[in-house]
Amino acid sequence: MTDLSTSAHADDNTLPEPARDLLAAVLEALDVPYPATTGGADVHDRLLSARVVHARIALRNLLDDAAPDLGPAWHAKYLRERLAKHPITGYVTVDQANAALDAGKTWSEAVTLPAGEDQ
Repeated sequence: MTDLSTSAHADDNTLPEPARDLLAAVLEALDVPYPATTGGADVHDRLLSARVVHARIALRNLLDDAAPDLGPAWHAKYLRERLAKHPITGYVTVDQANAALDAGKTWSEAVTLPAGEDQ
């Protein structure tokens, strides 16, 4: 595992690209939008929980040197593959509802899932 505290990048306060990419993937895992209604909370919480588990596994394996020949870039790719299996669907987000309201829809229309989305 690379020791980031002693890398050549430590002096200029930037991260090596593979580490930065892994952190971006972890943020993607955790950055699950809030639901517009309490009815979407269960779906939101299940998605967030599943995504957190995958982020934790990627970080734990990297930090524990579980696979020393695999670095941050591999773990970022692996994490994104797992996140793709848990897309942010099945509920209306706050941003989606606000966009629908801005487009002139009623609150009821704004918080109704589009046809075909899991309910």
